[in-house]
Amino acid sequence: MNLLLAEVAQATQRLADAGVPSPRFDAEELAASVHGVKRGELHSVPDRDFDARYWETIARREAREPLQHITGRAFFRYLELQVGPGVFVPRPETESVVGWAIDAVRAMDVVEPLIVDLCTGSGAIALAMAQEVPRSRVHGVELSEDALTWTRKNAEGSRVTIHRGDAATALPELDGQVDLVISNPPYIPLTEWEYVAPEARDHDPEMALFSGEDGLDLIRSIERTAHRLLRPGGLVVVEHADTQGGQVPWIFTEERGWADAADHPDLNNRPRFATARKAMP
Repeated sequence: MNLLLAEVAQATQRLADAGVPSPRFDAEELAASVHGVKRGELHSVPDRDFDARYWETIARREAREPLQHITGRAFFRYLELQVGPGVFVPRPETESVVGWAIDAVRAMDVVEPLIVDLCTGSGAIALAMAQEVPRSRVHGVELSEDALTWTRKNAEGSRVTIHRGDAATALPELDGQVDLVISNPPYIPLTEWEYVAPEARDHDPEMALFSGEDGLDLIRSIERTAHRLLRPGGLVVVEHADTQGGQVPWIFTEERGWADAADHPDLNNRPRFATARKAMP
């Protein structure tokens, strides 16, 4: 075992003792980031090249600063995104939400599908949709100027059009034309604040986490916006907490002009996102 791998083993124990959920992965990822190699290449770093700054990054992670803030990057599907303070760090569970949406858009008989991502944050969803549905026209909407700093960096050179705006009033010029509206909005109830992991509670923007007493305020707003934006037969896809699976589909009712409202599980078989189709006139 070389020096770096020995240090990673010690770091893993420190992170485990601090309650970090994935201590080995994080210790290796930080070692790779500091030493400019891939995780699978840590064994190839000569002892003389060990960089003591590694322990500075471990101390930050030990204090529950998000791994992605320390490395400055987050991976999402086939993307590597720049992230940091001021923007929500994309989560792995959202990848299954996007996967469903990509399959749904591909199944549409539309040459150049029009897609809107509300509360786009880092741009993860919008950029994944644009990358994996090559002829799509994708718009991302974000209210926070702090988050938009990161969105614009990530979207540079892409086909995604970024807008600063409120999800409640976004893109009136596209009313009735959109094929798919997708969103990972804030959905944590204010009453759950103390139970949120410190990485999110202390570092993700509050406006990207919490949404009223029951966590559904913005989802209700997105329901109205999606109905306005979508063409008849268009789809809406909204992520929610795994405890809200029985509630969210009921927001997209027939009385409000929706059909086929349903809930879907993530890869861990937990309720994760709701979908509905705008009813035909």
